[in-house]
Amino acid sequence: MKLLIIIVNYRTSDLVIDCLRSLRDEIGTVPPFKVIVVENASDDDSARRIADAIASNEWQSWAELLPLGTNGGFAAGNNAAIRAALAGPDVPDFFLLLNPDTVVRPGAVRALVDFMDRRPDAGIVGSRLENLDGTPQISAFRFPSVLGELEAGIRIGLISRVLARWTVSPPIPSVECKTDWVAGASMMIRHQVFETIGLLDERYFMYFEEVDFCRRASRAGWPCWYVPQSRVVHLVGQSSGVTNAAQSRRRRPRYWFEARRLFFLRHYGPFRTLLADLFWAAGYAVWRVRRAVFRRPDNDPERLLSDFVGYNLIGIGRRSAAR
Repeated sequence: MKLLIIIVNYRTSDLVIDCLRSLRDEIGTVPPFKVIVVENASDDDSARRIADAIASNEWQSWAELLPLGTNGGFAAGNNAAIRAALAGPDVPDFFLLLNPDTVVRPGAVRALVDFMDRRPDAGIVGSRLENLDGTPQISAFRFPSVLGELEAGIRIGLISRVLARWTVSPPIPSVECKTDWVAGASMMIRHQVFETIGLLDERYFMYFEEVDFCRRASRAGWPCWYVPQSRVVHLVGQSSGVTNAAQSRRRRPRYWFEARRLFFLRHYGPFRTLLADLFWAAGYAVWRVRRAVFRRPDNDPERLLSDFVGYNLIGIGRRSAAR
């Protein structure tokens, strides 16, 4: 099998069905592929609705449902399908992790497969994510860093220009290029990468798991690329609600703070993690004062600063989680 596509569902059955419908049109344009929808123990009728859609549309030849007993998050859901495929008799050349809140544009999958065939040294490749109207979203990033956290918090033009090389979200590339990491909403991985570094880290419930995976892959000699010829509509935040523009004022869930802290501790150690926390908190406090003085709109999640300080610098959230 050339390609295995994995979609992890949690209470997003309508989105999953739309995503499958867009993949149906890719049949015949790429080498044979299979889609596994991992049903991450949704406490609704997702499993039935997705199974009915596969049956009624006669997609059984290329799509199947894998129900799980517990919801272990994004990494665990993907790993369930990856682990089974790697242990099987016909290991796919490539794995495409695809969000349920995506719609594949024509030729998007082919562009990723063709790139991987042309570049056997590439370990990971990501699509250009875009809005329904075709405008691009940032989907190729730099790794987080101490100075990058300062820039992300303070948001002052002059300081951002000085720290531009550390900005996590650089300008959107118009041509295929190497990048530190790509968004996990549409990320293709060569099977040898898993054999080299292992699977996604299941300690990440959601968020930062693809950042961690791309960093481990890069250190092992598997670079990450961005291919804008692969265009995928991403209905931002529909599968989690965390980055949904319509719900941007909602408080960040604890698992976001847990994932961020795990990433920094794993890759930078306690001292630089503390510096990153202090830099972001100080920068963001300055931004809040400037926002109030100049009466700029407040689109940030509610209680973001107090939640960040409480979890990272005081440890309130970590202690409650331990109990």
